[in-house]
Amino acid sequence: MPSDNHYDVTTWPVGDPHEDIGEVINAIIADIKDRQAATDVNEGGKPGAVIYIPPGDYRLRTQVVIDISYLRIQGSGHGFTSSSIRFNVPEEEWPDLHELWPGGSRVLVDIPLADGDGESAGAAFHVERSGSPRLSSVEFVDFCIDGLHFAADGSGLHPENTYVNGKTGIHVASANDSFRVTGMGFVYLEHALTIYHADALSVHGNFIAECGSCVELRGWGQASKVTDNLIGAGFKGHSIYAENHGGLLITANNVFPRGASSVHLDGVTRSSVTNNRLHSFYPGMMVLSSNSSENLIATNHFLRDHEPWTPFLEVDNGLDDLHGLLHVSGSNNSVIGNHFSEVIDSHRIRPTGATPVVVRLAAGGGNYISSNHVVAMDVDTTSSDSCFSAQVDALLTTEASDALTVTTVVVGPESSRNTILDSGTDDQVVADRTVNAVRPTPAVGM
Repeated sequence: MPSDNHYDVTTWPVGDPHEDIGEVINAIIADIKDRQAATDVNEGGKPGAVIYIPPGDYRLRTQVVIDISYLRIQGSGHGFTSSSIRFNVPEEEWPDLHELWPGGSRVLVDIPLADGDGESAGAAFHVERSGSPRLSSVEFVDFCIDGLHFAADGSGLHPENTYVNGKTGIHVASANDSFRVTGMGFVYLEHALTIYHADALSVHGNFIAECGSCVELRGWGQASKVTDNLIGAGFKGHSIYAENHGGLLITANNVFPRGASSVHLDGVTRSSVTNNRLHSFYPGMMVLSSNSSENLIATNHFLRDHEPWTPFLEVDNGLDDLHGLLHVSGSNNSVIGNHFSEVIDSHRIRPTGATPVVVRLAAGGGNYISSNHVVAMDVDTTSSDSCFSAQVDALLTTEASDALTVTTVVVGPESSRNTILDSGTDDQVVADRTVNAVRPTPAVGM
């Protein structure tokens, strides 16, 4: 028996989903609210619904507003493909490309925006409800949200390389519980996923790349997870950002380069960042700020090298090599068993002649830094017009002209009572030994 609570956007009688899927989904939500008005019918009453988006292209001109719980919006494929690569291929070569646009179940964000619009105005999906209880169990599954184009920002960059367009994929503005974002594709959005006040959120198995910022957990939250995603932000934004969260789990993500940071925790406590592969073209790969404390940073692989792709060669995040790949302002954090690869050209170190820093403890105290391995290599960098081959070549090249001198751990004057064990030789660890405990890694030949 067909269910009244399963909808297909292509068979709904209101609107044309190919011209404005936002109008269609809003009409479906209105129908769900009209039919599921009672709060208690046989110990139930509001089971929610599934809205299905078949494979195809669906322009979104009207923002979808979600103010009901137990809603699952589901497609049949995240459809991600690199728009950045295509836009940086000469237009005369486009006719020879197998495809030009992302595919799958694809929502094309085409909301008109005006100067001064708020941060949620350009969101394809805006989730918000006041009152009690908070929204629960809203799910976005297996479809693509495509911002289509970036815009000129006065920087002189090609407009398609600015990561600016005012568009957001999913914007959750009010407190929420047990939301899931799974198997989604996000591309060419200034903000892919912005969620305020999350409790038990799961962001899992998504492809979120070529967006200004990818995952932003704002306001406050608890007991959420960002796991098993492929993520890569632009140079102005964050790949994974969280503020005022507790009990956050960030695990098994593959974070691509070019984001201003790979992981930024701001006022985050008692959380774990473990088993991630993090790759960046700039210092400040991971940042713990605003007294982020009692966090576990363990068994991650950090790779910092140089941008190899021609369109972005002069772009960076504004930080120099003294900032540290991992920058900590907080207390009682554990940084254990991480691998750091710093593979850069010594002629490109900033400031000129400086010794790059791997871990910087800038403020706080009582941090435990143990058994971290640092590989530092001085390489001659090359660039290419081919994004894919340039990056693969850079990743697979391990020959170096010489070892690179680095400072593995720096403890600033605002930080004390830290313990640094086996994370650099005696001359690689810069710390006041009268207020910090240091056991250096034995040097070969000593």
